[in-house]
Amino acid sequence: MRYLTAGETHGPQLTAIIEGFPSNVTIDFEAMNFQLHRRQKGHGRGRRMQIEKDTASIAGGVRHGRTTGAPIALVVENNDWKHWTSIMNIEEQPDTDEGKRRVNRPRPGHADLNGGLKYNQRDLRNILERSSARETTMRVACGAVARQLLEAFGIKLASHVVRIGEVEAKSPQLPIDELIAITEESPVRVTDPEAEAAMIAAIDAAKADGDTLGGIVEVIVEGAPVGLGSHVQWDRKLDGRIAQAVLSIQAFKGCEIGIGFEAAKLRGSSVHDEIQYDPEKGFRRASNRAGGFEGGMTTGEPIVVRGVMKPISTLYKPLQSVDIDTKEAFTAQVERSDTCAVPAAGVIMENVVAWEVAQAFMEKFGGDSLEEIRRNYENYLKQVESY
Repeated sequence: MRYLTAGETHGPQLTAIIEGFPSNVTIDFEAMNFQLHRRQKGHGRGRRMQIEKDTASIAGGVRHGRTTGAPIALVVENNDWKHWTSIMNIEEQPDTDEGKRRVNRPRPGHADLNGGLKYNQRDLRNILERSSARETTMRVACGAVARQLLEAFGIKLASHVVRIGEVEAKSPQLPIDELIAITEESPVRVTDPEAEAAMIAAIDAAKADGDTLGGIVEVIVEGAPVGLGSHVQWDRKLDGRIAQAVLSIQAFKGCEIGIGFEAAKLRGSSVHDEIQYDPEKGFRRASNRAGGFEGGMTTGEPIVVRGVMKPISTLYKPLQSVDIDTKEAFTAQVERSDTCAVPAAGVIMENVVAWEVAQAFMEKFGGDSLEEIRRNYENYLKQVESY
């Protein structure tokens, strides 16, 4: 199971094709588009979120509400395209800066300069249009489809914000459904009212200063069975694959599983999860410091993943840069941006994690139809129960 995405931030549309998705999975279109709506929410988002009302349409692979086993084609139209039709036109345009809105002053922290050098582009718009975080719209759409497969087997995902700037929220100890309900009502996706108020104030202060804020988000996956992923090859370890997916999100600079970097401070007796056996529930862990993984495989405990997002690179008080034409020092160009996208980043992270878990689920219980997968899944659960 895999997907590819295409499209630019100010182009006519964003597109994705999912291949290898099983047949007979009922697609809830409202649930799919709800994930896109969630991605656009959060205190600190910029004006682009007021322009775009993202809705994915399915152009192939689904008939009468069910997947057919054929590739699934997803499309999200860009409402802002009407303001960029001459600038982003695929046909040759007059060679003027006015016609092209050329970018020649790379922004520190973005892909602009590296991409321009790599692809030999003198207009850095050809880099920033694709490297923009708007690309994650389609990754959320693909994750929204994948999580509907997971939900058919009782696997749920949630996210919450751990930190924004210097403000850290209390760790929620809540059932996953309650966590989802509370964070959906919070503009910064926390369950801690004091932290919420402090985070909003910090975002507003950064905006007033023309600056930006980053933070930490946590994703929790409940219901994943033991044995997803594998220890036998490095690239089959599911925790490693999840970490790669998290770090592929624009502006993410770190990932940890379970207690993560905290483990470096502790002795082994305070890190590893003791094994217990319950006649009703089978093998289980007394704690979950490992975040649901041992040896690159799921343990049956909740998967717990944290991602670190740096402050967004586009500043309204821009940093120093160099004009690629004259080689003279200038302040970097400013593109429309957010002050803080950490709450939305949690939604993106949920959906990229959902994709990786669904992909590993398909590898483990593979079949061409939902019915075949369910038979394989139920037989495996019987094997685990009788172990």
